[in-house]
Amino acid sequence: MTETPASNASEEKPVRTSGGYRVLARKYRPRTFDELIGQEALVRTLTNAFESGRIAQGYMLTGVRGVGKTTTARLIARALNYSLSDRPTVHMPEFGEHCQAILESRHVDVIEMDAASHTSVENIREIIEQVPYRPTSARYKVYIIDEVHMLSKAAFNALLKTLEEPPEHVKFIFATTEIRKVPVTILSRCQRFDLRRVPAEVLMKHLANVCEREGVEAEEAALRAIARAAEGSVRDSLSLLDQAIAYGGEHVRAEHVREMLGLADHGRIIDLFEKLMKGEVADVLSAFADLSAIGAAPYQVLADLAAFTHLVTKMAILGEEAADAGISEEERARGLVLAKRLSVPVLARTWQMLLKGLAEVQSAAHPQMAAEMVLVRLAHVADVPPPEELVRRLEQSASLPGGAAAASSAPTTSAASGAAPPPAGARAGGNAPAMPSAAPDGVPVDAPKAQLAAPPTQATPAPASLRELAALAEERRDLRMAANIRNFLRPVSIEPGKLRIGLAEGAPADLPRQLAARLQQWTGMPWVVLREDGVEAPTLAEQDHARRDDLLRRAQEDPAVKEVLRHFPQARILNVTPAGSSVADDVLSGDEQDEEAD
Repeated sequence: MTETPASNASEEKPVRTSGGYRVLARKYRPRTFDELIGQEALVRTLTNAFESGRIAQGYMLTGVRGVGKTTTARLIARALNYSLSDRPTVHMPEFGEHCQAILESRHVDVIEMDAASHTSVENIREIIEQVPYRPTSARYKVYIIDEVHMLSKAAFNALLKTLEEPPEHVKFIFATTEIRKVPVTILSRCQRFDLRRVPAEVLMKHLANVCEREGVEAEEAALRAIARAAEGSVRDSLSLLDQAIAYGGEHVRAEHVREMLGLADHGRIIDLFEKLMKGEVADVLSAFADLSAIGAAPYQVLADLAAFTHLVTKMAILGEEAADAGISEEERARGLVLAKRLSVPVLARTWQMLLKGLAEVQSAAHPQMAAEMVLVRLAHVADVPPPEELVRRLEQSASLPGGAAAASSAPTTSAASGAAPPPAGARAGGNAPAMPSAAPDGVPVDAPKAQLAAPPTQATPAPASLRELAALAEERRDLRMAANIRNFLRPVSIEPGKLRIGLAEGAPADLPRQLAARLQQWTGMPWVVLREDGVEAPTLAEQDHARRDDLLRRAQEDPAVKEVLRHFPQARILNVTPAGSSVADDVLSGDEQDEEAD
């Protein structure tokens, strides 16, 4: 719905007198429903309701700032009290007795209250006390409460009964930006209208109309930038246009709007995006420096890149239909080319990294540096293929001459392209239970008392090795003891009823006593656990880590794996699973694992 000329002819030209200028957002505020742009559903519903006489006792208007909630409330109040008709109507071609006063918020029977500054139950009681009295001159007494979600709980409760059964001469109109904060009991008593964000193309037409009536020359690209920056808010768009007119001296130019708002030329944004997707790091940093030199804010550059990524992704899925009227022809044409060249997984990855980068830039002490690091990351991962491409290449590598035979006897590897090697001291793909947090010196780490006191349900054969002992602890669901066995016990000897061990650094001081109690509970026989000093035998965790390191080394020397790494130079082997076992399997014990890995 486009705007029609204002009804008052004196409003057609700007007032230039000192102190008398009215900002565009107030000057071009809609005076009829025909001038209300972007809210066709609301206008149609109200038109049908008023024509059929189905007028509700309360209306709830919700939406983001600047879409016209308060203006719509005044238009409804004007329609209810339109004096040139014998009944309420939305068709108001001329001003009646009450129209001007209602639109200027000075009519005695249309009471406006800002709930943000009148939140208490006393303010609502003042309204309730006046409700029984008939309007002074108008047809209806109308109460408009803005930002109604700010009312206190007691104020809402005081309003409930009156809102449900008001006198016939009283109507309530509420406006809010936080509909979720309004009690359901209030919402259920009102007709709700969700005012939508106005599309960019509709805002552009509206701004062009305003510029024509103001006698201002404006470029289409400038109006497009303002419409985008307003994010669907009519008031914000008119405020930005007012600022642009003042900035450019009666001439609204695209470069002036970009300088004023810290925006980047969308052609340059697309150039930067193309360089990112090609992985040209030096060119990316140079292009970003040029954008910063002309005043583009780092956060805004990343936001524009994210918006263009979203556009290209939609084009990759929907084709040219995804392009709306709010984008330029250059964005449409170049976006389609990129949509055909880039895959959706790559675009989705770019989108996620940009979202994370926006948060980093917003919280960084030096936004420029943070934005540069985000762009460097994006450029470095640009040539990393998506997962399905990795699988396809791996399958092709396995089908090379000699590759299948080598692959059948080689350990299975898991690689992550572009991933950094594991940090020092860590083991890739370790399956050993995590080491428990260190306890203070001399403090025992006991299992629950109920578990220690419980009699053994079934005698278990005595374990013959440390690995069998760890498996027994896991079988009995004593995971903490299993972790202690794997990480801290250095084996010396084990026989039924007697265990000789050494302790690794960091082990609980009373671990031998705890272990003896557990073994007696599990096996049904008394155990003696002796601790010896100076034992150098590796723990189970150290043995597993050593075996995994050996598997990694042997995998890296395998011809088939070397061929894969040649295709993906930035890839790293993260884990090796012996052939014939699942990825979730733990490392096998002793010679059995070595034989199967061979």
